[in-house]
Amino acid sequence: MPQAAAKHFSMIAAIDLGSNSFHMVLAKADHGEIRILERLGEKVQLAAGIDEQRLLSEEAMQRGLDCLRRFAQLIIGLPEGAVRIVGTNALREARNRGEFIRRAEAILGHPVEVISGREEARLIYLGVSHSSADTPGKRLVVDIGGGSTEFIVGQRFEPLLRESLQMGCVSFTQRYFRDGKITPARYAQAYTAARLELMGIEHALRRLGWQEALGASGTIRAIGLVLKEAGQGNGGINPAGLTWLKRKVLKLGEVDKLDLPGIKPDRRSIFPAGLAIMEAISDALSLEGMSHSEGALREGVLYDLLGRHQHEDVRERTLSALQERYHVDLEQAARVEEKALSAFDQVAADWGLDDEWRDLLIWAARVHEIGLDIAHYHYHKHGAYLIEHSDLAGFSRLDQQMLALLVRGHRRNIPKDKLSDFADQGQSLVRLCVLLRFAILFHHIRGSQEMPKVALQAGPQSLDIHFPADWLEANPLTQADFAQEADWLKRIGFTLRIS
Repeated sequence: MPQAAAKHFSMIAAIDLGSNSFHMVLAKADHGEIRILERLGEKVQLAAGIDEQRLLSEEAMQRGLDCLRRFAQLIIGLPEGAVRIVGTNALREARNRGEFIRRAEAILGHPVEVISGREEARLIYLGVSHSSADTPGKRLVVDIGGGSTEFIVGQRFEPLLRESLQMGCVSFTQRYFRDGKITPARYAQAYTAARLELMGIEHALRRLGWQEALGASGTIRAIGLVLKEAGQGNGGINPAGLTWLKRKVLKLGEVDKLDLPGIKPDRRSIFPAGLAIMEAISDALSLEGMSHSEGALREGVLYDLLGRHQHEDVRERTLSALQERYHVDLEQAARVEEKALSAFDQVAADWGLDDEWRDLLIWAARVHEIGLDIAHYHYHKHGAYLIEHSDLAGFSRLDQQMLALLVRGHRRNIPKDKLSDFADQGQSLVRLCVLLRFAILFHHIRGSQEMPKVALQAGPQSLDIHFPADWLEANPLTQADFAQEADWLKRIGFTLRIS
């Protein structure tokens, strides 16, 4: 990982802000192994509080924040980096997610990340793989959430295909079973909607194939328990059991009457929607059976967190793949990275930049030229687009947006309009941008020629760069580069002085 030394935490925690439920796991980490100490989970149904304008209601926010206040008691005192909090589909959808995240972070004392659907799928697979037998062959993993459903085909610990579809037990309940009535027509509508969603991915899933199918969600667990209690299986899901259960649910006709062994009272309202989605998945993929896995997103977040600090950070692999795919000049990227870090170390204390900003600068240095593979003209804009809109394993949406801004702003204009999107991080992003641009200009003439040592002195909105005496006069191209750079930075109210 980018840090000079891996961090070792005796305790780590993961919090999953799901569309239906919030979950937390607290664990002891020892020599790459995790021992779960506490598990907490509460039905919050955040997705049920999103209106037609995609705004989270205050009531839904309060349900979530009240839950997080209870979670917070278990993570008080855990250091920065020992807790990872991820938000899924409801927060991906909500236009006012920033308000909820701000209030949640104030309660928890740790940052909240909103992750993409495919990143969610990767983490789910990681959690399932660590909680299942290490068998040969490929496995299909399905997680029916409150707002989205994730599909992964993988082998051992490596996902081969990750997909996320916009269908979930809470969103489908809102759409088809809002008043609690369960009719054949409504069930058929929910089933058909799920089949339509599946059409885009079922061929790719079938092409890869699998030897076992595992379900990672509360919905799949509940369906399996109901079937087991009714003598329809041993806890797994099969087509005959689904047919029997569908008839049973339709016969009861109302969610209030779903008093079946295996369904908790707080799951009754969303059970018909989850069943319709599960039946559609079973039919579309011709599943012979599916078992339930205790591992899920939160366990995946824990193991990913452990990997970041102790053995392998998946973000490193992601960036290496980007460099290879877009034919990055690795020698130039390494030169820029080394100089950027040297500059960072000189000014970090004055500018209040910690290791997380250091990592972001490293990542930007490594991929700032990926846009050259598209076209030289406006290549910084092409690179920023690729970073922001690609599925980058291990990165949150905010990570990608900040990295994209640094790539976009590494030459010519720094986009002031985009900086306004990062209220709390804006100033630090400008400072990283300045350091990255400095390192790139310093190595404008590519090659391994001897370059001088320079001293940097940072002010709140300024940077002084001191070259050795007479060096700039002897290198007029570099002198012209930095004079022009001072003009670019002046446009955003930043002063660059060269001596």
